This record gives sequence, C-alpha cells and structure tokens, in this order.
Amino acid sequence: MAVSIKSKAEIELMREAGRILAITHDELAKQVKPGMSTFDVDRIGEEIIRSYGCIPSFLNYNGYPASICVSINEEVVHGIPDKHRIIQDDDIVSLDAGVIYKGYHSDAARTLVMPAVSDEVKKLVEVTKQSFFEGIKQAVAGNHVIDISRAVQEYVESRGYSVVRDLVGHGVGSKLHEEPEVPNFVGMRRGAKLRPGMTIAVEPMINMGEYDVYWEDDDWTVVTEDGMPSAHYENTILITEGEPEILSRAEGIAL
Repeated sequence: MAVSIKSKAEIELMREAGRILAITHDELAKQVKPGMSTFDVDRIGEEIIRSYGCIPSFLNYNGYPASICVSINEEVVHGIPDKHRIIQDDDIVSLDAGVIYKGYHSDAARTLVMPAVSDEVKKLVEVTKQSFFEGIKQAVAGNHVIDISRAVQEYVESRGYSVVRDLVGHGVGSKLHEEPEVPNFVGMRRGAKLRPGMTIAVEPMINMGEYDVYWEDDDWTVVTEDGMPSAHYENTILITEGEPEILSRAEGIAL
C-alpha cells in the first residue's frame, strides 16, 4: 500500500483531531490518581473525547473493548480497562488514545507517574519521552524512516534501556494505521522516504530491562517478559518542508 500524502484540508482536520487529543491527555493527567480504577480512566477519557463531538479511535478497533488503553508498570501497551484494576501510589500508568474528527485520526500516548514512583522508574519515563524528541529531529523530508528509528534506538540504549521490537509506530490519517511502519529500532530496511504531507505516529515503547515481550491471554495486553517496567510516549507528526510539526498538541498544554 502506498504512503498517503495529505492535502492542506486533510492536515487541518488532523490538527483539530490532535488538538482535541492533547486536551484529552491533559485532562486525564489532571484526574488520574491512586485509588482510581482503570475502568474509570477509560470512562473519563471517552467522555472528554465525545464532549468535543469526536469518536474514540480505539473503541471496537479490531475488537478492542475500550476507548483508552491503560497499561500499568510492566504492561507495555494495550492494557484493557478493568473495574477491579486499581492504580497504586507507586505505579506508572501509560495512556494510549486516539481521536477521530470528521473522519481523520490523531494518535498519542503519555506515561503518567504516580506520587510514590521511584527515581529510577521516573528516569525511564523521562528517557522514553526524550527519545521521541531525539527521533523526530530526523523526521525531515529526504530522510528515511530508519533515520528516526536509529535516533530513538541510539539514545535509549546509550541510557541503558531497551527498545521493544514487537511493536512499531505507523502512518495515520483517515485510517488509524496506515503505511509506513515506523520502528523504534534499526532493521534490515531503511523504510519509506519522508516527504512533505506524510503524517506518522512516532511512539517509543521503552523497557527498563530486556526488550522481550509477550501477549497476555486477553490477546491485547503486551507485557515485558522480565516483569520490569515499560514506558510509552507518542505523538502524531506531520512531515513538512522544514522541521516536523507535532499535530497532537494544543496551545497552552505542555507536551
């Protein structure tokens, strides 16, 4: 499948989807706290998305049963919200969410740090976030996907962490997942050449221990094999004639 180049009108729709998604993440960051169930996190997130007249990208996507992926500690991604899963003082909580605005998606993830998280785990979250920004320094027209991948991997591994190999970023637009794949590690291929108008989700998933993961029996939740914590940070970006533009952001809200 060919990589989609977005028109100015499509990009405007994706900017608005991204703005609403950024607001959703910001509101969740303010409200998520110890003692709350992951089910309540999902409920709040869906209410925010729908309050803007948008549709949650993830709800019923390939059978996923919720609007917000809520993954705790050793859960890498795609954790299913549950009334009986209660957030603890020393948890990190990764929230992955998507918004559909007038037929166009935005996709972004944040890892929240609860009050009693150790400095060691806080550092993992910080490195994961920074690895995204290291990666998008290479997200310029004329480069290839592998340039983003290499920048993420080199930064992460230089800090002593590992990059998940079984999951990758992706193109995004009128579909939640489009071409090209955007790995966070260097593979055999250099990947698509980056061109203005391409919109991609860059999403480092970084483990404190080894990179090996497995899928739990629910066929969704991805967990580190060694039980060590994992963090996730993602934004939807636009390739331009100059520096990349982060679409999943909103004025006055920190990334």
